[in-house]
Amino acid sequence: MTKLVIIAAAICIVVRWALGKWPWEYLSAQPTRGQAVFKARKLLGVSATATHKDIRAAHRRMAALVHPDRGGSTARLQELNAARDLLLGELPREAPPPDPTEDTIP
Repeated sequence: MTKLVIIAAAICIVVRWALGKWPWEYLSAQPTRGQAVFKARKLLGVSATATHKDIRAAHRRMAALVHPDRGGSTARLQELNAARDLLLGELPREAPPPDPTEDTIP
């Protein structure tokens, strides 16, 4: 019985070393994109109808609270950045602001 436990532990360590995950991590269900978007909206506190401007404002507001320079953690700020990027990637591209130099009449 002891041999089996040692062999199982060795296999687990080899899998972790070779693949970067523990064997039991492959058994858990991976979140779908819809679940990730829902979690990102919840993290930033924006609705499903939020615009680019709303998402950026919410990110700026939350980042000010959890920034490492203000006692927050880098991991939390990275989560906020990932949530912002995911939500902005879900929206259609924003039109660039008009160039004020193009409207000048010579």
